[in-house]
Formats: sequence, structure tokens, C-alpha cells
Amino acid sequence: MTKDKSLKDFLPNKNASYFRKFNNEPSDILIRQEEVIKCIKTVMDPEIPVNLFDLGLIYSIKIDENKVAIKMTLTNPNCPVAGQMPENVGKSIEHLDGLKSIEVSLVWEPPWSKDLMSEDAKLALDIF
Repeated sequence: MTKDKSLKDFLPNKNASYFRKFNNEPSDILIRQEEVIKCIKTVMDPEIPVNLFDLGLIYSIKIDENKVAIKMTLTNPNCPVAGQMPENVGKSIEHLDGLKSIEVSLVWEPPWSKDLMSEDAKLALDIF
């Protein structure tokens, strides 16, 4: 007998995350937050022509001994590419020298609002 499906069975993975560990040789290079932000700014929202960082979707970036942990959200929890966005963010920084690991977690608190957007993003989207 088959299980009846509910609406949540068809919604994207709202608890999506991305983790990758690297076996890089020990290095004196320290990854800086500015480098990570520059990489994340290459990841565009699939529906809005603005990068995820300027949209205010990146809530935190923590770097400890070249282990990078990012918490991010989306503009809408029902985004059809919700499960893919943490991976896109993680892959954008994989090329950084000395990287030991990347962990990108999708979070929903606090809820995203347009107030989190950068001034550049607001200008690009005519939001005042």
C-alpha cells in the first residue's frame, strides 16, 4: 500500500545545507571574510538579477582556522531552488587557497525582509 502524499512532499528541501571537507596541505594562508564575500557576490538569485550577498540573504560568515561556516536564508521558503542555493554558495568559495572546509546552512530565522538588502540592490530593483 502506498503512502498518501501531502503538500510538503512536493515543496523544496527547506533544511538544505552544504558541507565539504578538503585535504589541503597545512598553509600559512588565512582566508579573510572579504575574500569569501567576493566569491558569494558571484552567486545570483535565479529570479532577481542581484547577487545573494547584496540581497541580504547571507546572515553570517564565520571563519575559524580556514573552516568557513555560512548561515543564509532565501527571500521565500517555497523557492523552487531552495535545496540548490546552499550548494551554489559553497561551490563559489571552493577555490580559495588553504580552505579546510565549507559548511553552508539554510536558516529561516530571522525572516528575510527587503530591509536587509544593500543600497546597491535596492537601487537595482527600484526599491526605496
